[in-house]
Amino acid sequence: MNQVIQNMEKQREFALTQREFEKLTGLVHSLTGIVLGEHKKDMLYSRLARRLRQLGLQSFSQYCELLDSRQAGEETGFLVNAVTTNLTKFFRESHHFDSLTEHLRSLSMNTERSKINRSIRIWSAGCSSGEEPYSIASVINSSVATLKAWDVKVLATDLDTNMIRTGSEGIYKTNSFEGIEGNYRQILEDNVRRKNDVLHIKEMTKNLVHFKQLNLLHDWPMQRKYDAIFCRNVLIYFDNPTKNSLVQRYANLLQPGGMLFLGHSESLHQKPEELRLIGKTTYIKEEAA
Repeated sequence: MNQVIQNMEKQREFALTQREFEKLTGLVHSLTGIVLGEHKKDMLYSRLARRLRQLGLQSFSQYCELLDSRQAGEETGFLVNAVTTNLTKFFRESHHFDSLTEHLRSLSMNTERSKINRSIRIWSAGCSSGEEPYSIASVINSSVATLKAWDVKVLATDLDTNMIRTGSEGIYKTNSFEGIEGNYRQILEDNVRRKNDVLHIKEMTKNLVHFKQLNLLHDWPMQRKYDAIFCRNVLIYFDNPTKNSLVQRYANLLQPGGMLFLGHSESLHQKPEELRLIGKTTYIKEEAA
């Protein structure tokens, strides 16, 4: 096995020693909390090798030196963007949008809530290139007519500045429609316009979404409570203490009766007491006794 690994190293354009790998993954962890194990070595190499070519560097040793230099600030931002996995699509895990629709309808018909606060806030944490928050905004526009008179906003945050830029533009390839279930396919169709074989999110939908770069491990600037938080396929990149801390912070930021949506492969081994599982990776914050 060691001989196989050595042969693979020889075939690579740049040598990546174990010491350099550990330095890079340690830096990623300190910056983002993301854990990159040995099985991610090839991924890290392939994404950073392109960067070495762009910079005209000859080795990962030189790249590590750059990250230790005074010019490290901008480069650490690129490092974070390079290792962040951005895999998403419109209306992914559609059962969550079924639950969201029912939740929003319930809120809109809650007479006590409407007397006190006719605003709704939803957070897409780890929004990637924007398909998730635009799916949420499309549901708001097309499925919950009773919210027309409400102040509804979707906050979309991600660590990767490139993804924030893409989401803000709101332009997608037509193959984004692939795999979407019939009813949600029609909802998306109502919220985009086609131009030159490209999908442009309509202004009425874009106006509901505010994109902002945010590192989940840093302080959160939000002051108000949220009615729903989507954090799907994000927790899988963190170690258990970080996962537990993040989920507790989400719970603290939810309105009583607010909902937390996690990814299909994410389960909570240490769940905050105030969160109750009500469906597949769907939690509700219990009303205070």
